[in-house]
Amino acid sequence: MATNGADQQNQAGRHQEVGHKSLLQSDALYQYILETSVYPREPESMKELREVTAKHPWNIMTTSADEGQFLNMLLKLINAKNTMEIGVFTGYSLLATALAIPDDGKILAMDINRENYDLGRPIIEKAGVAHKIDFREGPALQLLDQLVEDEKNHGSYDFIFVDADKDNYINYHKRLIDLVKVGGLIGYDNTLWNGSVVAPPDAPLRKYVRYYRDFVLELNKALAADPRIEICMLPVGDGITLCRRIK
Repeated sequence: MATNGADQQNQAGRHQEVGHKSLLQSDALYQYILETSVYPREPESMKELREVTAKHPWNIMTTSADEGQFLNMLLKLINAKNTMEIGVFTGYSLLATALAIPDDGKILAMDINRENYDLGRPIIEKAGVAHKIDFREGPALQLLDQLVEDEKNHGSYDFIFVDADKDNYINYHKRLIDLVKVGGLIGYDNTLWNGSVVAPPDAPLRKYVRYYRDFVLELNKALAADPRIEICMLPVGDGITLCRRIK
């Protein structure tokens, strides 16, 4: 029994480290999902971008393949056409979105680093969906403030995906709630922060994990209390919370 307990502790410790893109407590089970459901159906362009991104020193920032598949299907289910993405990195989730929305659909994509996006852009162009993307480099809050100032933008977005600086998630939400339409969705990524949201105070966490955890906890509490939305927190990838605007 002692050995079994030690194994369980080692397993739990491994999953507390950000770097593992699933919250499943079994690596084998997560691999089964990837090999059975995700990889066989992954578009060739997404596979190519995923493999290119894996060589990036900050590859942990990318959206996981199972979450990419989830987003692609979700966008089709809600018939999303006008979308926004805050935090692009090399563009894996962006490509999943671009492939899902109709040919005349649009994605307003924001990131502070165009260099990372340019790594994936040739693959996105080859996939024939680059015309759907309006990429803007720079801090997202400034652009969001400009959008909110113009009332014609209010309620104009079907879907918004946020995977950026966690310390600004609350600030993003204050603006995005005006921009998403009633019945539309906002998806906040990393809302389970690799399980650290329930880690004890003395848990061995990386510095940036511990730092951003408080902001993730603050967001989760705020979303749960926001009467303007319905929410659903899903253990996909590193945790994603879907917010459906109801008023």
